[in-house]
Amino acid sequence: MLKLYNTLSRKVEEFKPIHERKVGIYTCGPTVYDYMHIGNLRTFLLSDLLERVLELNGYSVTSIQNITDIDDKIIKKAKEQNVKVSNLTAEYEKYFLEDIKKLNIKDKDKMPHATEYIQKMIDYIQVLLEKGLAYKEEDGSIYFDISKFDSYGKLSGIDVSNLKSGTRILSDEYTKDDVQDFALWKAEGREEFGYDSPWGWGRPGWHIECSVMSQESLGETFDIHAGGVDLIFPHHENEIAQSEGKTGKKFVNYFVHGAHILVEGQKMSKSLGNFYTLSDIEDNGIEPLSLRYLYLQTHYRQEMNFTWEALRGAENALERLRGELASWGEAKVGCAEFEQRFKDAVSDDLNMPEALSVVWEMVRSDYPGSAKKKSLLKFDEILGLGLAEFKPEKVEVPDEVRSLIQKREQFRKSGDFSEADKIRVQIEEKGFTVEDTPTGTKIKKIKD
Repeated sequence: MLKLYNTLSRKVEEFKPIHERKVGIYTCGPTVYDYMHIGNLRTFLLSDLLERVLELNGYSVTSIQNITDIDDKIIKKAKEQNVKVSNLTAEYEKYFLEDIKKLNIKDKDKMPHATEYIQKMIDYIQVLLEKGLAYKEEDGSIYFDISKFDSYGKLSGIDVSNLKSGTRILSDEYTKDDVQDFALWKAEGREEFGYDSPWGWGRPGWHIECSVMSQESLGETFDIHAGGVDLIFPHHENEIAQSEGKTGKKFVNYFVHGAHILVEGQKMSKSLGNFYTLSDIEDNGIEPLSLRYLYLQTHYRQEMNFTWEALRGAENALERLRGELASWGEAKVGCAEFEQRFKDAVSDDLNMPEALSVVWEMVRSDYPGSAKKKSLLKFDEILGLGLAEFKPEKVEVPDEVRSLIQKREQFRKSGDFSEADKIRVQIEEKGFTVEDTPTGTKIKKIKD
């Protein structure tokens, strides 16, 4: 049985799909005006894990993730750099797609672009106007009247009892202290980026984009909407209002949100110099899948504290896991007890830390290596660490280092561990590390 924490109900619930054995998921994708930071990437990993666990539980998944290629931040940066909006977004979309591939995040069934749905957004807004849920201002901007939607605030728990009727906000992003009618269509001068509409030149607000793309792809009501906790308000709250206002039906059954990332205990920001991207990870000589392993060590609803030390620890754990796998024979049979415990863990609101604990307990168990290999490869269909595809790098070990390894082994066998440790230091000075395992001594080249 699969259980998920639903932000709508604020509790862990048994997952029940709309259609038997079929699930539709919509994930709020990137706004392609900059490189994705490690906090963004954690959210996209959440969506990936959710899909993998649903498939483990026998569901056929249709996964949609949009590309926001028109919004305030994009237009501002395009102006600053004096480039076309489409050129800017194409560049950063390319970087985004490269990043998620490196993290072994599976392809979505569809990645709709906001700019492909402008006419459908206009049609959607027209319905809201006709139903009296939206109004037009003198400049041609269209706003959603949140006072007309009785359950506004049900996702975020925001109190709208003291809201002054008719107050408006044009910005797409704002705090709970600024609850106001939000923009569906933003009027612009002809010199600005925009589109023709029945209300004049302008462009859609951010919130309407996701309502249109998600419902066009998955229907008026779908199973799961995923994203970061920062999207609960105002983005997802506003999506609910305009979507349910238009259709009169429930928009989404389960909202799944991933928590923030801190860096060395502080909020990530460019001003603090702790704003890290996947390129920063690679520039430090660490492969992206080590970051994926690090993400798995913290539950998606728990705030994660990124440190370089923790990332190095994840890197070492991943290397050990690969080493164990390589030391086992042909994959056969499997370890049924551990496979069930692993499935129970990941099906309990995606409890990946518990799942990793099960993995390492199995690795250290007395089961035959062939059985452990079979199960570990099965686990990796969820973990996504690319264990089946990994090819160990051949290490060229100089003769003098091999001689030191043999001498160290002799000291270890005679119980002279003090001398053995001295030789270990000499080996490390020559650029190699040794690791003693039940299957023998393993040597690795120290990364530059």
